[in-house]
Amino acid sequence: MSLDGTNSYVISAPGASTSVVVDPGPADEGHLRRLADVGPVELILVTHRHADHTAGSQRLHELTGAPVRAADPRHCHGGGEPLQDGETIQAAGVAVQVLATPGHTSDSLCFHLPDDGQHGSVLTGDTILGRGTTMLDYPDGRLGDYLRSLDRLEALGPATVLPAHGPVLPSLAAVTHAYREHRHERLAQIRAALVLLGGDAAVAAVADAVYADVEPSVRRAAEMSVAAQLDYLRGMPGA
Repeated sequence: MSLDGTNSYVISAPGASTSVVVDPGPADEGHLRRLADVGPVELILVTHRHADHTAGSQRLHELTGAPVRAADPRHCHGGGEPLQDGETIQAAGVAVQVLATPGHTSDSLCFHLPDDGQHGSVLTGDTILGRGTTMLDYPDGRLGDYLRSLDRLEALGPATVLPAHGPVLPSLAAVTHAYREHRHERLAQIRAALVLLGGDAAVAAVADAVYADVEPSVRRAAEMSVAAQLDYLRGMPGA
C-alpha cells in the first residue's frame, strides 16, 4: 500500500541555517533522529492524517522543538496552527504555498514550491504517487473532490512531482492528465458492470467484476475505490 515506504522531505534554501521537514512518517526512531540531525528544523508540515505520515510527528517535535502544522488540528503539535488553503509559508528561506487537494482524504494538502527549479515543484502527499494510482479513503475521501483537485494541480503545469510514496516524477501536468484518464476509464468499467449486475449491485460484486486481477493484499483498497466510484455515479444528475 505504501510502495517503498513514506518519503520524508527536508527543504531548505541554499545558505539557509534551518530546514522544513514534510511528512515525518511513521514512529521509526532511527528515521526521526536522522531527520532531526540534518540541522535545526524550523517547521514540520504534514500532508494528511494517515499514520504513515503523521505517527512520527509528535516525536520529531520533541527531538527538534519545531512546531507541527497540518490541516487537521489533531495533528498539530508544539503550538503549530492548522494549515489554511492558499496560505504561503516563509520558512528556511523557502516559499511554501499550501493547496487544499481533498480526495484521497478530506484533509489532503499539497505544498507548492514555485521557486524550486525552472518549473517549481509540488509535494503531493498521497494525492499523486510516484507509481500506480491513488486510493480514495472513502467515505472520507470522495471522487468528485479528487477530480477537482486534479484540475487544480494540472493548472500548475510541468512542475516536478515530489510524492510521498515512490519516485520523483518530471511533470505534474502530464501525471494529473494520466490520472484523470485512468479514473474515467474505471468509471466506464463500473458503469458496464452495473449494466450486467444491476444498478443496486453491492460493492463486493462490482469489485469482483472490475478488479478481478488485484492481489488479495490490496482487495480492501479496490473495494474502497469501487465504493467511492459508486457514490460518485449515483450522485450524478439523472442517476
